[in-house]
Amino acid sequence: MDSINSNQHENTHKHLTGPEAVQRIRELAEDAKSCFFSTNAPDSETRGTRPMGVEKVDDAGHLWFLSASDSHKNREIEADPHVRIFMQGSKHSGFLVLDGAASIHRDEALIDALWDPIMKTWFTEGKDDPRITVIEVTPVIGYYWDTKHGSLVAATKMLIGAAIGKTLDDSVEGRLNP
Repeated sequence: MDSINSNQHENTHKHLTGPEAVQRIRELAEDAKSCFFSTNAPDSETRGTRPMGVEKVDDAGHLWFLSASDSHKNREIEADPHVRIFMQGSKHSGFLVLDGAASIHRDEALIDALWDPIMKTWFTEGKDDPRITVIEVTPVIGYYWDTKHGSLVAATKMLIGAAIGKTLDDSVEGRLNP
């Protein structure tokens, strides 16, 4: 039996490098606003995975997060800086997985730049809370799945394809090398 990929009449792969990869990471992070952030903790209840808000993606494609110094994730990063991040930008498109190296900072200027008043939920003393740290994730490699022309075109092509019995997929996927 043939793979679904052999039924594609369009090129559905596009590997991205450099600025193009960074732009894709930034767009997906802005759509998702949050992610699953995974550390190497195979013995923990969550296997090292937890939801996190992405505070910023910089021009180099690094992702920035605020975290408590006494959190499991900070201890896990100190033991092993390799992390994996999973994002979903919308219900049917904008998926991303990134492998990277995490580092922990205590720079007050970074904290100030990333601070949002809602963070007081976790840092009860506000942006001066001594427990606040900044986690920087430097992506090493990633993979994305998305649509070429947006959700409306993708949905229309799927409906037409279903009606005529042809694969009219509008998806695109590929490696990311920032």
